[in-house]
Amino acid sequence: MTTSKKTVRTCVNGHSYMKSSDCPTCPLCEQERKPDTGFLSLLSAPARRALEHNGITTLEQLASYSEKEILKYHGMGPASMPKLRTALNEEGLSFKNE
Repeated sequence: MTTSKKTVRTCVNGHSYMKSSDCPTCPLCEQERKPDTGFLSLLSAPARRALEHNGITTLEQLASYSEKEILKYHGMGPASMPKLRTALNEEGLSFKNE
């Protein structure tokens, strides 16, 4: 098994971090951006970014999509779906039926 070579990078905010992929996301900036409350705080950074990138920042907006539509977003995986279902259910909402 080969290991990827990590390089030191610096983001626009001046954070230095090690990264082996081409992904430009600074892990320190991502940690600072993570919400403390709400359903987005329950998700991993890639899943949260997938929703945000597609303009989904409220449970009402999320409820207008089906599970299949959400799972098509890059960064969204099946492990996030139970968390989203629970958050919707707690507010009396659910995913759109297909």
